[in-house]
Amino acid sequence: MKALIQRVKRASVNIDGKLFSSINSGLLVFVGVEKTDEKENAEKLAQKILNLRIFEDENDKMNFSVLDKAGEILIVSQFTLCGDCKKGTRPSFDKSAPLDKAVALYEYFVNCVKTSNLKVETGKFRAMMDVELINDGPVTFWLEK
Repeated sequence: MKALIQRVKRASVNIDGKLFSSINSGLLVFVGVEKTDEKENAEKLAQKILNLRIFEDENDKMNFSVLDKAGEILIVSQFTLCGDCKKGTRPSFDKSAPLDKAVALYEYFVNCVKTSNLKVETGKFRAMMDVELINDGPVTFWLEK
């Protein structure tokens, strides 16, 4: 599984011009599922994201996690994270999980994050979404599990 994590002041998802979900201060997480991913990948990625110390303390050091800050999380499926752009000018999506597996692991990942009891919102799998955010920092990280 791959995740692009952005620390945000706020973020939202609009579908067909209507607000679908939104969060205030916390993390926007884009998630891509690959063929070789299993539940264990989702569990490890969820724990890594929840415990990643990327929020500043009083000394401007990144010492707090989203759990420590009781932040909010917006999780958006992102098929294109699995794209391989190494050859040619058209991305290859050969590594992407088949639809049924991708949906199941995405939903499992969301449920793993929800065990944190933080506010967790999502996008809509396979929908064309307009994602808006105000990046805090900017602070952005790439994770793979």
